[in-house]
Amino acid sequence: MGKTMCAVLFSVGIIATGASVAHALQAGGVEFGDLETGSVVGQPFKELEVDASFFAIEIGTMKTWYPPTTIIDFKARPGAPVLLKVTNNATAEHGFQLTAAVNQSAPTVLDTKLVLKPGETKYIGVPTSDLFYAAGNVLTYRCHLHPGHVGGKLLMLK
Repeated sequence: MGKTMCAVLFSVGIIATGASVAHALQAGGVEFGDLETGSVVGQPFKELEVDASFFAIEIGTMKTWYPPTTIIDFKARPGAPVLLKVTNNATAEHGFQLTAAVNQSAPTVLDTKLVLKPGETKYIGVPTSDLFYAAGNVLTYRCHLHPGHVGGKLLMLK
């Protein structure tokens, strides 16, 4: 995609990549990818520490994203972009939606969606400034493909 097209997409506020969708925010928006080739605001994912990991799991007949609560303490963390690792350990395809939409309704609210096949891992990179601007203190995560599945909350200590 050329620079002009990227600029248009960022000014409109939406980026679409395959089965992933993310609203663009201030510093460049949310980026998806794998550990070796992904990057966010010019920083390769492989050079960033993973801030939190999420796993789609099955416990009996219950399907959930684990852990149910995740905390990132930004007071003790450098200002590098946030890197999240998302793995589908379940037997079926699952979605992962990370959003602040329950807290805010602005057009630039953080709202990412991706789809993972069984056994697949993807990474989500978010500039810290975008996270703070668009998210308040709490983000929710869930499977947007299966509304009955259990999700969780990401608490950001600022």
